[in-house]
Amino acid sequence: MLKDMKMASVRLMQRAGVFERASASRWRRERLLILCYHAVSIADEHEWRPNLCMSPALLRARFEAIRRGGFQVLPLDQAVKRLYKNDLPPRSVVLTFDDGGYDFYKQAAPILREFGYPATVYQTTFYSDYPKPVFRTASSYLLWKCREQILPADSILGIAQPVDLHTEAARGRVTAGLFARCDGENLSGEQRNELLQRLAKLLGLDYSAFEASRLLQLMRPQEIAEMSAEGFDIQLHTHQHRTPLDEQLFRREISDNQKRISEICGTRPTHFCYPSGHYEMAFLPWLEKGGVVSATTCDPGLADRESHPLLLPRFIDTSGQPLLMFEAWLSGVGQWVSARRKAKSALSGQRPAMAEY
Repeated sequence: MLKDMKMASVRLMQRAGVFERASASRWRRERLLILCYHAVSIADEHEWRPNLCMSPALLRARFEAIRRGGFQVLPLDQAVKRLYKNDLPPRSVVLTFDDGGYDFYKQAAPILREFGYPATVYQTTFYSDYPKPVFRTASSYLLWKCREQILPADSILGIAQPVDLHTEAARGRVTAGLFARCDGENLSGEQRNELLQRLAKLLGLDYSAFEASRLLQLMRPQEIAEMSAEGFDIQLHTHQHRTPLDEQLFRREISDNQKRISEICGTRPTHFCYPSGHYEMAFLPWLEKGGVVSATTCDPGLADRESHPLLLPRFIDTSGQPLLMFEAWLSGVGQWVSARRKAKSALSGQRPAMAEY
């Protein structure tokens, strides 16, 4: 009910010309909208996780809305500098893509070329050098693909009895058990891949074909280098997509990530994105020690000169966002009608669910 009322209110504002007036206002000119995207589907990933994956057609429609509204897409580094100099052009927008999946190379980059838009890729690097499907996302996806099946018991995978995969909750229990084993036994990438192969076999899937499809894999070094040479901005997202609470381990995640990107691209990345949106206030001085000049969160909002450069808000665009709300955020109206929420971890000390590898 509240959601319907909110959408009706936003629709009325659009019809009354509020979007256009907000877009053209001085208030909007002094603010930067940083858009966040994750995966752009190669196959049916957007049906599996619509809050994470977007179809190429929908991404193109978003870019058409940006162009139709006269919004200016800026490179991240330039936009951040101009934000704090109070020198942004009207209707400023930045495009960011988290993780650096192969889907960016295959699906997103061609659409970005079509529109002539710059973009930043926050690249995690472990699975770039280990060219296999990312274990956590791939295991969840394979179970979803076989959601009409019964997963048999298997001692190797630690599944004590058959599991009906029809419900998301049941599939979640299977993946939780697999993740706990991987973390508890500190399994290597190769050992995790062996478990993934075992899971595919139990489900009756052709793992070789799945691996060859490059679904849920990261860009490889030569692909990252190609994207960088073409002008796409490759920046920091930690080496193993995790943010340890220990300073030494945290800074190693940054330094390993930074070193690998520098080796691949010949540039020194200085912009960062918190994996899974998780941040703690303790991270800020650690990032500064590592030479990081900006960091983006998953907190919704437009950045202004009062925003901490290491806590920049973003709007996470997903398949579930109606075009109307996307256009509301472009104009700035979205921030007026949406309650801004800080990450729970920063307020309460609680860690959210992580998508570590």
